[in-house]
Amino acid sequence: MSKSRGLAYSFGAVATALAYQTFATYIIFFYVDVVKLPPYLAAAAMLIYGIWNAINDPLIGYLSDHTRTRWGRRLPYLAFGAIPLGIVYFFLWVPPFTSLDQAFPLFLYFLGFICLFDAFYTITVLNWSALFPEMFASLKERSHVNAFRQSFSLLGLVLGIILPPLIYGSLGWSWVGIILGSIITCALLIALWGSKEQLVFSHEKQLPFLASVKATFKNRSFLTFVFANLFVQYSFTLVMATFPFFAKYVLRESVQGTAALMAAAFLTALPMVYVWERLAIRMGAKRTYLTAIVILALALLPLFFVTSFGMALLLAFLVGFGLAGFILVADLLIADVIDEDEINTGTRREGMYLGASAFISRFAIVLEAVCMGFIFASSGYNPYVFSQPDEFLAGLHWLLAGFPLIGLLLAGIIISFYPLAGQKLRQEKKEVAELHIQKGVK
Repeated sequence: MSKSRGLAYSFGAVATALAYQTFATYIIFFYVDVVKLPPYLAAAAMLIYGIWNAINDPLIGYLSDHTRTRWGRRLPYLAFGAIPLGIVYFFLWVPPFTSLDQAFPLFLYFLGFICLFDAFYTITVLNWSALFPEMFASLKERSHVNAFRQSFSLLGLVLGIILPPLIYGSLGWSWVGIILGSIITCALLIALWGSKEQLVFSHEKQLPFLASVKATFKNRSFLTFVFANLFVQYSFTLVMATFPFFAKYVLRESVQGTAALMAAAFLTALPMVYVWERLAIRMGAKRTYLTAIVILALALLPLFFVTSFGMALLLAFLVGFGLAGFILVADLLIADVIDEDEINTGTRREGMYLGASAFISRFAIVLEAVCMGFIFASSGYNPYVFSQPDEFLAGLHWLLAGFPLIGLLLAGIIISFYPLAGQKLRQEKKEVAELHIQKGVK
């Protein structure tokens, strides 16, 4: 594959990161603090949204694995899902129910469109992601291409954090949906041009649904990866969702200052991805993942005590360094899991594994919503006043540092049991290469 097409494929990460990060960071802030949806209704909607993921992600992954078309298994979903995703994303930011007596209709609107958003997000992003382990086989190649992917991902993360405050501060929230929805759709269509499938995998006999689910959740490598990933995602998502409140009520920063602090972490992570790429090739994916968790935890610990912009800015740079390692290596670990499964089952099942992984990981948002709902409800938060009680300000420190540190500790313990490293991983790579020769993979 040419470098230009590889870069085009990687550009899909702009869409995935921009869509998800803006959603994770601003959607609760928008509906609770701006539109005035009661926090308990927002938490309830996010809980139902998590249950919806229990059906949505594995089901779409399974259907993708079993799709048979002349264009392959993944490309049709990417082609026909890109535009609807941008349209649904727009409607997230233009709720028609804004008066105080319309809380329940607003709740239903919020619930309906976050579920629609997740459905189209899964259809496009899961199938785009499923092409990565198939298109790139070796650790070196995967590390190199994933550095490109994660560079674009960080660009999407920065845009997702910087652009919304700038857009809604000058043009209004509806333009957040218009501008970012258009970027998401265009990025996915560029990724479609750079994508390629091995059609030989489309003709393999797949496992029945229940057998496929059983084989997936009996895989020790997958379980250790996915639950470690859940707690890392929870920690990161909680920090990002809490930060707008923390910047507003503790640091007393404007929307521009909030955007600058959050962007600092991702702008730091952008060049650090290439440092972590070299470390991953030298140390292996598992050890690199553990190292990234430790660094991220050390960066979060001082946030328990931060009350000034300068200290928050310094810690944002340190968070960015640790974040870069995590986002680079996570894709390498799940790719190795998929390779191992092909040896065990004889077929490529990227869709099921990525769907199951997304299903588990989305519960990070549920955990985030529960933690935020508890702190907000128990500490006297009032969205109609600027000065909040001391109990709420203390609760923000727990949301920003305490709970995320617990999540990272659990992630580190779990990933230490991940088996695909050292000699076992080298043997797996040899067996996969031999199997692909037998299948006639080009």
